[in-house]
Amino acid sequence: MKKVLAVFAASVAANAVYAQSNVTLYGVADAGVEYINNAGRNGNGLARVTSGNQSGSRWGIRGAEDLGGGMKAVFQLESGFDIDTGNSGQSGRLFGRDAYVGLESRYGVLRLGRQQTSMREFGSAYDPTVIADRYGMLSIAPEFGARADNAIKYLAAFGGLTAQAFYSFQANGTEVAGSNVFGREFGAFVNYANGPFSVGAAYDDIHVGTPTNQAPVLRRVSVGGAYAAGAAKVFAGYRLAKAYDGARLPGAQAADAGSNFYWLGVVYKLTPAFSLMGTAYYQDFRQTGSDPWQFVLTGDYALSRRTDVYASVSYALNKDNSQLGVNGYNSGSGTTAVFNVEPGKNQFGAVMGVRHRF
Repeated sequence: MKKVLAVFAASVAANAVYAQSNVTLYGVADAGVEYINNAGRNGNGLARVTSGNQSGSRWGIRGAEDLGGGMKAVFQLESGFDIDTGNSGQSGRLFGRDAYVGLESRYGVLRLGRQQTSMREFGSAYDPTVIADRYGMLSIAPEFGARADNAIKYLAAFGGLTAQAFYSFQANGTEVAGSNVFGREFGAFVNYANGPFSVGAAYDDIHVGTPTNQAPVLRRVSVGGAYAAGAAKVFAGYRLAKAYDGARLPGAQAADAGSNFYWLGVVYKLTPAFSLMGTAYYQDFRQTGSDPWQFVLTGDYALSRRTDVYASVSYALNKDNSQLGVNGYNSGSGTTAVFNVEPGKNQFGAVMGVRHRF
């Protein structure tokens, strides 16, 4: 009898501990068929299967353990992948989207690891496409999709006001002794929501040089707002960016450039299952005429709570020497050059696909 009672007591204790912890496996699988014109160096058309169009394809695990006294231990490990090839995303990282552990209490959340920057958190709230991987804000302003390695992040909520700040010792690599500024990044995001209205602001500062030349730095500040009225929700935003000491902004024709980036969009639910989204993006590079536009129109139909089909079209309108394609700017040189559009040409793109969440 004593042995039976001991086994029973151990079982109850194990169940009690298990009840205080939870781990969730989740993910998104998103793939479609895309066509774009004026692609590459020769301006040919391109048709292909693409991954992560409306949402980056991913799988992940996250969990929490109740430590008592209002405190929890939290973690998240999230891995991106290309569903058309099966390759890992984020340059082959196993957990390239998120990888952190932390503590949560009534005073907020403190997390350590690879995490989203303040600009990405801002973009998720105020880009009408919710920073879609294809045809959206990331094409013209890729900083809104950034993550930082080696980061400390703090988040807190005060009623309708939420605030977060982060500091990365080296945002994209390994720290180097004696080079404390190399790769350093820090920023903050403050957001206020009240009923149908919300407004937010974000700041980011990152050194993009090398251990021997730590000076180059990019600084950005962004403000945005959203308002929901009936079946429609309107988004508007502005981002100011400036490069210093030899740094170069994505898409800029020269180092040390500054830019003003504007967007305006609306999401409208025609039915509970069918929604339309339209957005215009414009970037004004200072002291140059190379100022591109990008227009996006997307229709999405929910087949169920977890599965939807979509069709999206985009048009990148270039001026002077601007080289914006519907999937981003041309970059690099020689064998490492990336040509998303024939230089100086406009580009049209269309993609249709299916997305499943689990």
